[in-house]
Amino acid sequence: MLTQRSERSNGRAGHRRAAQPPSPRIRIGALLASRFGRLAPCARRLRPRYPRPGHTGWRRWMPSCRQWLGVVSTAVGLTGLFLAIAYAATDIPKDLNAYATQQDNVYFWSDGTPMARSGWVQRQAMPLKDIPEDVRWAVLAAENESFYDDPGVSLKGLTRALWRTVGQGETQGGSTITQQYVKNVYLNQDQSVSRKFTEAMIALKLDNQMSKDEILEGYLNTSWFGRGTYGIQRAAQAYYGKDVSELNASQAAFLASLLKGASLYDPTLSAANHQRAVKRWNWTLDRMVKIGRLSPSKRARYRTFPEPVKQNPLYDTGQQSDYLVELASRFAQKAGHISARQFDLGGYQIYTTFDRKREAALDDVVAKARKKARQAHPDAAATAHYGVASLATDGRILAVYGGPDHRKQGYNESNAGTVAAGSAFLPFVYAAGLEHGIVRRRDAPREKVTPHSLYDGDDDVPVTTPEGPYWNRSGKKVTAHNDGRKSWGRLTLREALAKSVNTPFMQLGMDTGLDKVKETAQAAGLLSSSMGPQVPALSLGSSTPSAIRMASGYATFAAAGQHIEPYSVHRITRNGSAVRLDPPDARRAVTAQVAGEVTQALADSFRSAHPDAAPAAAAVSGKAGTTADDTAAWYVGTARAVSTAVVVYRMDLTKSLDPLPLKGLAGTTADSVAYDIWSDAVGPLR
Repeated sequence: MLTQRSERSNGRAGHRRAAQPPSPRIRIGALLASRFGRLAPCARRLRPRYPRPGHTGWRRWMPSCRQWLGVVSTAVGLTGLFLAIAYAATDIPKDLNAYATQQDNVYFWSDGTPMARSGWVQRQAMPLKDIPEDVRWAVLAAENESFYDDPGVSLKGLTRALWRTVGQGETQGGSTITQQYVKNVYLNQDQSVSRKFTEAMIALKLDNQMSKDEILEGYLNTSWFGRGTYGIQRAAQAYYGKDVSELNASQAAFLASLLKGASLYDPTLSAANHQRAVKRWNWTLDRMVKIGRLSPSKRARYRTFPEPVKQNPLYDTGQQSDYLVELASRFAQKAGHISARQFDLGGYQIYTTFDRKREAALDDVVAKARKKARQAHPDAAATAHYGVASLATDGRILAVYGGPDHRKQGYNESNAGTVAAGSAFLPFVYAAGLEHGIVRRRDAPREKVTPHSLYDGDDDVPVTTPEGPYWNRSGKKVTAHNDGRKSWGRLTLREALAKSVNTPFMQLGMDTGLDKVKETAQAAGLLSSSMGPQVPALSLGSSTPSAIRMASGYATFAAAGQHIEPYSVHRITRNGSAVRLDPPDARRAVTAQVAGEVTQALADSFRSAHPDAAPAAAAVSGKAGTTADDTAAWYVGTARAVSTAVVVYRMDLTKSLDPLPLKGLAGTTADSVAYDIWSDAVGPLR
């Protein structure tokens, strides 16, 4: 009984197990078995059987057509799968090559002509709409006529390039414009197989994500054209001295040839280059006709090769223009709120206030003065410096002389505050007295001062305060001295300024208040950092303003007391788009009446020292400046609404910034080198 029940139980368990559905693994195995079972006959037919029955000779040992078809199909399938995976795995890099984004900054004279450029890369990006169609199609005809129809890569060209690279160890082109653009901005110039494959994958993906016009624009702005230039705009300027918008089809055809290799096609480098360039130029024009982008009649007009200029005009940075670029770049960054990093990336067009003719004349004048100094004082001339600056009364910096050559001396002689202003500072003391009045007695109200107010002009006059004599830290009374220790007696302030008598102004400074003197000088244009200590010597020019700032200060008087901060840039664009500039700071420094009185006294100073230098009706004013220790000689004056400051001094830059005695380098009172430079710089006064 137990045995029977056991058998029945086992039978029911077996029945339950048989009724369970098969597992997924079993089902998949059964399905594959049935499929491969059907393919088995085909596989047996594809399997090589050698020698093959039914064939004779060498055919007995060759694969059948079915076998060949299987191998090819498998290879094509695996290749397609590999390419699909590679395409999906390839990402367009987010970081562009540094040279793909960096551009140069271009500086222009006040008349709009190019002055100089700066930056490691000579490039200016141009929107495609600003590039003429003839230029675009010249490049397309020469490089990739099917650009608007291809998928971004050329299989034929890529295969040829790979064959040449792998099979023969040589590099070969064969890239589409899209591929070349990818190489320019995302990859390097390596010609390895892996780089070419990556280039093709990125090009395919880029072609699906960017429009053809966007790719063409990027390509034209990043390609190398030789002569240190990247991009079609700089190429047009480097080879023809004009913007790309002014190129014709003939010139464009030549520039397109440079894309094959500027070192081989720049015709100015060799006769062989010239021959290659002419041949390629003709071919490109004919190609444009063939693809319907240039009419035969227009082609017939281009029979003479468009010879480019022999030297890149963008490299013509002269000895002085580098100093100008330095001034303009600093102002542009500050007024345009451009960070140093942004500015270094380039692309800015900086329109300066510098007058090309004035700059050339100024350079010539100082060069003559240097030559004369070397002949008369060879020892002193070795350490001579000539700082010169001309400013319009509206604040525009028109010209500066910064030094013999910025590449040899980065120190800018026109913008350095290293030597004392000396008696050239007296007009600021005069203006402060006229503007604020004086206090001579303790607790007394301020009294008005006029140009006719009398002061003691004798030498060695003690300086007094409302409390009594002024004592220095050594316990001695401070006295003022005139040039040559000459005593003039009592004279008006206007006379004292015209004759550059020191003692009245040292006392006037104390009566006005040295804080007021300092305030007035700074309001007129001098920098607070250049102001001397607030002691009596401040009135005699212990401050150390630059030539630019001294010219600015005198310009304030000529502008009826309205001061406008010096500026060197009036407009900035970046790739054609305007950059907002903060306007130069303008403020009233002194009243128009006070400014007029100072100007009249300076006109008297000019006339008394140089009575025959200008017509009586000419509005010319100016004043010489000397220092007690004979370390600087100035002449500052205004003519025809332009203020010019000249300073001559000596300094051995290899040792220190301490001024050295002039030792006759600045001439004499009757034959002042500073005045001679000034009079030549402002032009003929008659």
